[in-house]
Amino acid sequence: MEERKKNKTVILIVGPTAVGKTAVAIQLAQQFHTEIISADSRQCFKELNIGVARPSKEELAMVRHHFIASHSIRDDVTAVSFEQFALQKVTNLFSNYQQVIMVGGTGLYIKAFCEGLDAIPETEPLLRKKIIAKYDKQGMEWLCNELKEKDPLFFQQGEMQNPQRMIRALEVVETTGQSILYFHQKQSVKRNFSIIKLGLNLPREELKNRIDARVDAMMNEGLLDEVRALKPYQNLNALQTVGYKELFAYLDNKMSLDEAIERIKISTRQYAKRQLTWFRKDKEIRWFHPEQIKEMLAYISR
Repeated sequence: MEERKKNKTVILIVGPTAVGKTAVAIQLAQQFHTEIISADSRQCFKELNIGVARPSKEELAMVRHHFIASHSIRDDVTAVSFEQFALQKVTNLFSNYQQVIMVGGTGLYIKAFCEGLDAIPETEPLLRKKIIAKYDKQGMEWLCNELKEKDPLFFQQGEMQNPQRMIRALEVVETTGQSILYFHQKQSVKRNFSIIKLGLNLPREELKNRIDARVDAMMNEGLLDEVRALKPYQNLNALQTVGYKELFAYLDNKMSLDEAIERIKISTRQYAKRQLTWFRKDKEIRWFHPEQIKEMLAYISR
């Protein structure tokens, strides 16, 4: 029985945004006649579509996906809740398949699934209220500066586009004196299935061009209309994200449309750089060009 469990494998596909993870995941899922679990902290929200590069209807019809449009922007989705969801889902899928594909670029979600997350010490509710009040009054610049000074590790490696995560990081460092990332570096949990980690990357200039082209395509597909429809909810944590907050700023007359589009491109490139920094720390990831499908299959079958 134990040997049979070990033969069950999650094939994990990671890499920076716009590198082509969805296409590779679908090809591998078709090859292994299996299903896909998304490990993306934004594609899980049903109200977000164009701006999060959700797989198209055609792609979703080719292979069954999970954790896509599964939650509302009003839901509090965390790495812990993703870990619980994904572990339950792979357990169910392993009753029908030897392999399951997982694909995404949210490093903390992937770490939670592969290794588990350590319990972070409780913090004072009053401290959290105080930080949120200051953030509401002084905004992202204040939050960034606080983390730069008090938790430089999170400032360098954490989700610095996500106020919810940033506020959490600040309350933890003020309570414990330790970076929240310190609590993610303890003993890994051993899963009762195998995990094969594939990383996708492209030459820097090619990735930059793909990011810029993707943003232009999103605008042509109607991203501005999608954001305009979400304007009543713009203060929700789920919408404090690249592609949405810049267009909210345009709709609030804080910048021109051209400036907003350029900021989306710059912020997306910065995000891709942070993703690569995160994933390169994992020595179990084997890196490939997105077109090296044959090489990936050979590596998986070894």
